[in-house]
Amino acid sequence: MPHVLLVKLTSMGDLIQLLPALSDAHGQRPELRFDWVADTAFAEIPGWHPAVDQVIPSAHRDWRRHKTEFLCGNRGRAWLRRLRERRYDRVIDAQGSWKSAVIARLARGPSAGLDGASVREPGAQWLYRERHFVAREQLAITRWRQLLAAALDYPVPTTAPDFGLAGRVWPDPPLAIAAPTLTFVTNATWPTKLWPDPHWRELIGTAIGAGYQVVLPWGSAPERERAEDLARAQSGARVPPRASLGEISGLLSRSAAVVSVDTGLAHLAAALGRPTLTLYGPTDPRLIAATGPRAAPLPATGYPCIPCRRRECRVAGYRGPHARCMQTLTPALVWARLQTLLAAA
Repeated sequence: MPHVLLVKLTSMGDLIQLLPALSDAHGQRPELRFDWVADTAFAEIPGWHPAVDQVIPSAHRDWRRHKTEFLCGNRGRAWLRRLRERRYDRVIDAQGSWKSAVIARLARGPSAGLDGASVREPGAQWLYRERHFVAREQLAITRWRQLLAAALDYPVPTTAPDFGLAGRVWPDPPLAIAAPTLTFVTNATWPTKLWPDPHWRELIGTAIGAGYQVVLPWGSAPERERAEDLARAQSGARVPPRASLGEISGLLSRSAAVVSVDTGLAHLAAALGRPTLTLYGPTDPRLIAATGPRAAPLPATGYPCIPCRRRECRVAGYRGPHARCMQTLTPALVWARLQTLLAAA
């Protein structure tokens, strides 16, 4: 049976955005089976798709901190042996960075990826045997569907994205669901993606007053501290214990709706088919919007620099981590859009 290796390392949202392309390939070429190289932190995600046989975790962030140990020790050799234990019919880099291109080149099999006009990091394309043009200024999900179609020689489907998650049974969420629940995802890697804390507090209060339980998930110690600070003194707001991505998926799948900043859990909630409202400021929903049958973007307005794609806000008279444009998304506006989304569900 023909076997394909996909290389897509990070991040959570990027991995989820590749799932519809994998569903396309599985539907168009059902004889194909897939392995996937992914960052250790997100290696759970590719295994959710029924077309994936094995996931090869890549701890490259840890390797950067311990280069000598990795290059000279047993860990590096063991990982390389696993990467190269199978000869693949095709190796597809669906990330377009130097590190992903190197991994694709090290694997055994003819490699394919984006060409020089399409690749994320210029020069990486020279490590592929086969290069494909995919236009940049379009939704990321569409780009990866086009790349896999070109690399595996089938027409690009025109159907809605299928994430391959339907019918999957998720673990129980990390806390009891005692009432209609709204999940609010308050944390993101870029400070400019964050929504102001006073806005979150007002929205939490509105949701609790409307009879909802509010859950604030987190992924790191600073994120937990921020979630606990937002939940403090609000009796209907809860911060769950540390949980796996599967358990968080269980929470999202049981939520009446999700409100999120631009981060991986927004993509996951949308892919699970939950009503998902995602708040955008410095990033462009035309290119990276959380996508699903009941997902909607809410972009900020009022500043000509939107989307600036910066991790630091730079507007007249201000330089700092707090994006001024995100303040224009008022709690009243977010709640009204959420009600519209819920009514359509």
